[in-house]
Amino acid sequence: MHVPDGFINAPVSAAAGVAAVGAVAVALRGARRELDERTAPLAGLVAAFIFAVQMLNFPVAAGTSGHLLGGALAAILVGPFTGVLCVSVVLLMQGVLFADGGLTALGVNITVMAVVTTVVAYAVFRGLAKVLPRGRRSLTAAAFTAALLSVPAAAAAFTLIYAIGGTTDVPIGKVATAMIGVHVLIGIGEAAITALTVGAVVAVRPDLVHGARGLTAPLKLRVGGALVDAPAVRAPAPAAARSHRKLWAAGLVTSLVLAGFVSFYASTNPDGLEKVARDKGIDQKEKEHAAKDSPFFDYSVEGITNTRLSGGLAGVVGVGVTVVAGTGVFWAVRRRRAQSTDQADPAGTAAATAPAESA
Repeated sequence: MHVPDGFINAPVSAAAGVAAVGAVAVALRGARRELDERTAPLAGLVAAFIFAVQMLNFPVAAGTSGHLLGGALAAILVGPFTGVLCVSVVLLMQGVLFADGGLTALGVNITVMAVVTTVVAYAVFRGLAKVLPRGRRSLTAAAFTAALLSVPAAAAAFTLIYAIGGTTDVPIGKVATAMIGVHVLIGIGEAAITALTVGAVVAVRPDLVHGARGLTAPLKLRVGGALVDAPAVRAPAPAAARSHRKLWAAGLVTSLVLAGFVSFYASTNPDGLEKVARDKGIDQKEKEHAAKDSPFFDYSVEGITNTRLSGGLAGVVGVGVTVVAGTGVFWAVRRRRAQSTDQADPAGTAAATAPAESA
């Protein structure tokens, strides 16, 4: 659903850009509370994984394909504010390096694909989590439903923006019907990917999943014929660190394999927005991308004629750049949080250490 340049007029694109900047500013502020020692190292990896999976277009209807948007996945894994930043980093990398999504339309894309999907998905997820039984199955079901609904919500948001600032004269009812209809189908694929990924991470390290905190059922022991909560067992810090590194490494390798190899087998059909744009004529004033001279234009490496090798290398570069950029952003936010905490409570720290020193 990457909106190219020329679909939306300049004033509305500028307004969407302002809204996107505001949303990212709010997300940066909120991410300070979400990024702790568990989520900070994984946030950059989540962005890289979303980048990789977005290269895997899957068929949804005759002549149409879809791909992951990622807002629901990011929000559930690392939190809604951090999730907005994850998808925004991906969109920035795609627009600048691969000419995927217009640069003047970057504000529209962040608003639709990062903000709307994340907000809708997390609201649905938290609502379901409150009424469903606590446990991994319920968590996975909530993730599936949240992701499913987030995609047509994004399609509706694009339709609204197009109704205000579209550059072609196409009946908005036809655009809405086509966009929401095809993206309901794409949402099924989004839901399956999100549920499988969340379920896999919860099975290995539920403590690293932001949306799973406090939602998993406690372990029960039978004592004297009655079920009681098992005492909490705190894992040693070195073991936790090793497990964390293993999960990070496994996620990075998976992302590299998906982008560098599996992406070659992705559907080549146009995605939902491209298909609707062609069928309904809303692409009549599409503009040439400003980054068309990029050495990685259209997910290929300039100068390499072998299609498989060119696409695979571009995917690997994309994953690498995204994980580095994302990790840098999130560690900076995390460090800012730590500095703010230290500046806000210097007296409290001194008071806490005073008894130990006097003893």
